[in-house]
Amino acid sequence: MKYDYLIVGAGLFGAVFAHEAKKKGKTCLVVEKRGHIAGNIYTEEVHGIQVHRYGAHIFHTSEKRIWEYVNRFAEFNQYINSPIARWRDELYNLPFNMNTFSKMWGIVTPEEAQKIIADQIADLHITKPRNLEEQALSLVGRDVYEKLIKGYTEKQWGRDCRDLPAFIIKRLPLRFTYDNNYFNDRYQGIPMGGYTRIVEKLLEGAEVRLNTDYLANRAELDGQADRVIYTGMIDQFYDYCLGVLEYRSVRFETEELEQENYQGNAVVNYTEREVPYTRIIEHKHFEFGKQPTTIISREYSSEWKKGDEPYYPVNNEKNDSLYAEYKAKAESESRIIFGGRLGSYRYYDMDKVIASALELCEREL
Repeated sequence: MKYDYLIVGAGLFGAVFAHEAKKKGKTCLVVEKRGHIAGNIYTEEVHGIQVHRYGAHIFHTSEKRIWEYVNRFAEFNQYINSPIARWRDELYNLPFNMNTFSKMWGIVTPEEAQKIIADQIADLHITKPRNLEEQALSLVGRDVYEKLIKGYTEKQWGRDCRDLPAFIIKRLPLRFTYDNNYFNDRYQGIPMGGYTRIVEKLLEGAEVRLNTDYLANRAELDGQADRVIYTGMIDQFYDYCLGVLEYRSVRFETEELEQENYQGNAVVNYTEREVPYTRIIEHKHFEFGKQPTTIISREYSSEWKKGDEPYYPVNNEKNDSLYAEYKAKAESESRIIFGGRLGSYRYYDMDKVIASALELCEREL
């Protein structure tokens, strides 16, 4: 059978395109190298708990049209992302807000918090930040930086904050209200029953082949469709001919515990450098679960190497310049369209993935 589109990757971008293409009467073949659909938003039900296998995913958007779009495929609960930061035996609310400052300094008013932060920044005399540490100190002062930013950031990037460029942190939002809602977006929640169900519905009507490596079978698969939507790594597509783009990867340790409630919150960040993992996710709290057992995942940030799962592109000057070269090659392709997080070498929130897929649909279909 000859298909209109071969879609490489059964993640959110490819699934949205497949769904819209079917509505236009197009046929799609979706190939996925993993043994499951839904990419990194894949959720697996274990004893009634939806486990986010590739890390926490909280849907949030300010675009009403995107919110209405995803609500066609799932009912969302009213989960509000309110992570906790743990530094030694001290617990702080995130994002940085009056609850954070009140706990840290024993103060109660925004004026008191603003004065402490302003005084700390003034005492540092940093006029032109030379690295990430100086940039962060010049934005939030010493106390917030030392307890809540330094260790966590160094674990995320695998290097000292003094060795990281200042531009990584362009701003650090400080809220002088008692508001623990991490996101400012109007719409927020978790799909009841997990994200995998959304992608299943999006892919209805398309042929899906799992455990299929497109790059290892390119000649055969390319011959089965008129056009190709490629959502894998753009540098790998070209066999790294111009160089290797850098990523950060994440490793997960997941275990089921014979207790009802482990940490009392869905997400707890561990901000000390000495604690090897960056955070612990307790999955049941995303859907307010009451199961007798619980499942937690510890996340470990690591340097990416070939063969690892790429999570976060390292969008510094060197990598962005290299990506621009790959993008120029991609734009010369007549049959192949690159998209998604890996195809665009950009970290996208889920709503932005959907928006970019719909924009492609408008152009292509």
